[in-house]
Amino acid sequence: MQALRSPGAEGGVVAPARTGDEIRVSVVIPNYNYARFIGDAIDSALALDWPHVEVIVVDDGSTDSSREVMARYGQRITALHQDNQGQVGACNTGFAACRGNVVIFLDSDDVLDPSVVREAAAVWRPGISKLQFQMRSVDADLVPHGSVFPQYHHVPTPGEVRRWAETTGTYPTPPGSGNVYSREFLQKIFPLDHSGGRASDSCCIAAAPFLGDVITVPKPLVSYRIHGKNDGAFSELDPLRFGREVVRATQLFAYTQRVAAGAGVQVTHEALRYSLTLLPYRIASYRLAPAAHPLLRDDRLALLRDLLEGWHRPQGISLPARAAISLWALLVLLSPTPLATRFVLWRFAPATRPKLVMQSLRGLGVVR
Repeated sequence: MQALRSPGAEGGVVAPARTGDEIRVSVVIPNYNYARFIGDAIDSALALDWPHVEVIVVDDGSTDSSREVMARYGQRITALHQDNQGQVGACNTGFAACRGNVVIFLDSDDVLDPSVVREAAAVWRPGISKLQFQMRSVDADLVPHGSVFPQYHHVPTPGEVRRWAETTGTYPTPPGSGNVYSREFLQKIFPLDHSGGRASDSCCIAAAPFLGDVITVPKPLVSYRIHGKNDGAFSELDPLRFGREVVRATQLFAYTQRVAAGAGVQVTHEALRYSLTLLPYRIASYRLAPAAHPLLRDDRLALLRDLLEGWHRPQGISLPARAAISLWALLVLLSPTPLATRFVLWRFAPATRPKLVMQSLRGLGVVR
C-alpha cells in the first residue's frame, strides 16, 4: 500500500477526483478514549484495497492507552495529538492535515471493509458531494447482529435525496463512517462549527444534498459497533434527552436552511415538522417531559397533524416503516403516561425489551 505523504508547511492544492483512477483517499480517524477499539479501525484503514491511501489519526486528549496503541503503527499512519476539543475539533484538525481528494471520517470504534474504496471508485464522477453505503451492526467483538442500516426500499437518486432534504429536512443516511466525501464538497463547509451539535458528521450529512450529488450504494461495507457507549445509544431512559435531541435537530435544520439558501434552494421553516425521523423524538419528549419540551407549539393534536402530513410526504421511508412509526406514535400519544413510557422504552432502549416483556407477562398472570 502506498501512503500519501503528510502535508508539509507549504500545503498545496489537491486536484479533485475526476474518475475512479484518480482517487486518493484520506481516512481521518478521530479518537477519544477508545484504546480498546482504535487498533481495529486503523487496521481496517491500512487494509483498504486501494493503492493511494493515507491514514490520519487524531487523538483528542485521550486519558487511556490510545496513544500507546497509535504508536505501534509508526510511520504507517500520521498520528496527531491535541488537547480535548471534541469530535468536531478532531475532525477539523484531521481534515486540515489530510491531502486526499476523497475523504472518509472513520469513527474509532467502526471498521471499514477492504473493498469500500473500490466500490466507491466504480461509481465516482464529478459533482458528487458524498457517496453513502449501508452499515452492518456488530457487537463490541465485531460479531454481526444480523441487521443492516439504512434500509432502502429502492435506491434513491440524487434528485430524490435533494427533494427529501428540501421538503422534510432529512433523508435516509448512515452516520459518519458510512459516508465517503469529495474534498471539493468538504472545502465548502470546513472548518466545522457546532451547528449540528457534538457530532462531526451532522453538518456534512445535512449539507451534502445541496452542494452536490448524494450517491447511494446499497451494500453493507462498514461495520458499526454497538457497545453501549455509542453517542446515539439509549441504554437507559432519560426523559430530558429527547428534548435535547429535538433542540439539536432544530439547530442543524437552521444550518441546513443556510446552506440551501446559499445554493439557491429555499427550505421552508415548516419542513422539519414533517420529518418522520424526528417525529418520534418530539413525541417522546412531549409525553415524558412536557414541561421541558422545547417546541411550544407541540400538543397531541399538532403532533397528530404533523404525523398525517409526514405520512404523505415522500422522504425515503418505506410504507411498512411509515406504518410502524405511525402505529407507535398513536400508541404513545393516546396511551396513559405509564404505558406511553413503556412504548418509548421499547423503541429507544432495545436492551430493556426482555424486561418489558416479562413485566407484561406478569401483568397478564402468565409468569410470576
